[in-house]
Amino acid sequence: MPELPEIEALRVFLDENLVGKEIARVLPLAVSVLKTYDPPLTALEGGTVTGIARRGKFLDIGVGPLHLITHLARAGWLHWKESFPAAPPRPGKGPLALRTVLTGGDGFDLTEAGTTKRLAVYLVHDPGEVPGIARLGPDPLDASFDRDAFAALLAGERRRVKGALRDQSLIAGIGNAYSDEILHAARMSPFTLAASLTDDDITRLYTALRTTLRDAVARSSGVAAGKLKAEKKSGLRVHGRTGEPCPVCGDIVREVSFSDFSLQYCPTCQTGGRPLADRRLSRLLK
Repeated sequence: MPELPEIEALRVFLDENLVGKEIARVLPLAVSVLKTYDPPLTALEGGTVTGIARRGKFLDIGVGPLHLITHLARAGWLHWKESFPAAPPRPGKGPLALRTVLTGGDGFDLTEAGTTKRLAVYLVHDPGEVPGIARLGPDPLDASFDRDAFAALLAGERRRVKGALRDQSLIAGIGNAYSDEILHAARMSPFTLAASLTDDDITRLYTALRTTLRDAVARSSGVAAGKLKAEKKSGLRVHGRTGEPCPVCGDIVREVSFSDFSLQYCPTCQTGGRPLADRRLSRLLK
């Protein structure tokens, strides 16, 4: 799933390649992709792109008074095109979900792999009209998001720290992959209770959060949209690397699977050398 660093890189890419250009047409090609109907997508025709913003994991394309907003979900992506085939695409065929064509002939496609279709597109007057944006917590790379602000968010949290980091209403933009990376950098078990964190733990976790995200954004800077997925994968230390050696200590990266996601961690770096039981509500094996 694209997370804050990849969406930020897409924002920068589109800011350089899309702002100032005129939209010729926007074609929804998957039944499930469009979540709003008023105003219609035809309202974008002839409009000029005025700005690009990132809101957590949402990408916001400003076109005059309107906002074309997308959430790429787990398997969505944006593909920049210098030109398009003359024949119009067939709706419902393949991964293509939405096509945006500019008057110059270039533009972008939104695609979604797999059979579970969660990619979402909204056209609104105010980004706050999008339910997912309205409930977003603070952006972790914002200048105001300091260590004390982070501590205040965690105060009274009774969840495990992995779940807290992934909660978009608590902190915007962090998903499954970067929460694994942050916890590895902090040398902290994903099942540590947030309420049990000491002041030193919070400082260590905050430092790992900011460093991990900033480094990922820096690695993605200047990378073309089509290469961002590969860049993300190459920079991950534990997430998606089950069975490989930890780059810090050499122990084998392990996994805990749930019904709809899995997490990866290093026992030596994060759990005192003990593997976590691979089942829901995992506890340390005795």
